[in-house]
Amino acid sequence: MSSLLPVIDWLLAAWQSPQTEWQVLIGSALKIIALLIPLILAVAYFTYWERKILAWMHVRIGPNRVGWKGVLQPFADVIKMLLKEIVVPAKANRFLFLTAPVLSLVPAFAVWAVVPMSDVFVIANIDAGLLYVLSLTSLGIYGVILAGWASNSKYALLGAMRSAAQMVAYEIAMGFALVGVLMAGGSLNLGDIILAQQGSYGLFNWFFIPLFPLFIVYFISGVAETNRAPFDVAEGESEIVAGFHVEYSGIAFGLFFLAEYANMILITALTVVFFWGGWLSPLAGVGWAEGTFLAAPSIGWMLVKMVVFCFFFLWFRATFPRYRYDQIMRLGWKVLIPVTIVWIGVEGVMALLEIGPWAA
Repeated sequence: MSSLLPVIDWLLAAWQSPQTEWQVLIGSALKIIALLIPLILAVAYFTYWERKILAWMHVRIGPNRVGWKGVLQPFADVIKMLLKEIVVPAKANRFLFLTAPVLSLVPAFAVWAVVPMSDVFVIANIDAGLLYVLSLTSLGIYGVILAGWASNSKYALLGAMRSAAQMVAYEIAMGFALVGVLMAGGSLNLGDIILAQQGSYGLFNWFFIPLFPLFIVYFISGVAETNRAPFDVAEGESEIVAGFHVEYSGIAFGLFFLAEYANMILITALTVVFFWGGWLSPLAGVGWAEGTFLAAPSIGWMLVKMVVFCFFFLWFRATFPRYRYDQIMRLGWKVLIPVTIVWIGVEGVMALLEIGPWAA
């Protein structure tokens, strides 16, 4: 692994600063392919990893039939869903019914256009990257609402309304948390936000320390935004028969399933970018690591941090029971949003006194 990371970084640097228009187009296409293929495989194998982790925590075996230790199970699941019939309910709006899964999945992939995986690898290095992230992550709710309404089912509609109210509440908390990141980073560009966390103290320069309450709020809101346990009331199987996608089958249901896991990976990547230094090394400034690849910024550090936070999603599911709906809404409106507003005021005082990220 230690010999592979410098090679990956060298290949990423080879794509930097194209000159002609054709080089820009080819470079962007190569970056999109290089990002999407591993991302799609990661989404597929995230389902396998979840089943194995939950089995380990529950003292079970997990998938072990398809391939060695069940490693081909994701491909078997995809083939099964592709072969199953997509049943459209009677009197359902067929166009919206089939559009809703796509509308849930596409924004989860489109956001990656502005997520910097390293200091040289980003598809679109735009200055308004933070606004782009907020706008596209807000589109996923339309897929949920359309799925519930177009199904012509009261169960699906109830699940969609519960999910919409929950996502709106936690999206506000998430937005306020990112206001604090904007104040600390001084830029809407995601790459600049990472560079603002660079310093001689390594991980002690990262935003999760001065913005710790905002980091906690952001990650909890991310879990709620993805409808994951313990916030999975939109899919409350024991209450509303699987929620907004109760009428879906085959690959149409599979797209909702994949969108959930794609959003989980996206939330972990954004958490790492905003609060945990992105591609920066936690060992920068540590004496024994100086001069080695361990102290150098790398896409490898970005991936390691993402894996850690992905594990937390699975740990939460195995640990916490589902909250009641009123508890979820109370947490979003009466706890998380006030915490973010108070800490933004604290940040203003810190900036005035030049403490933390604002220190000279």
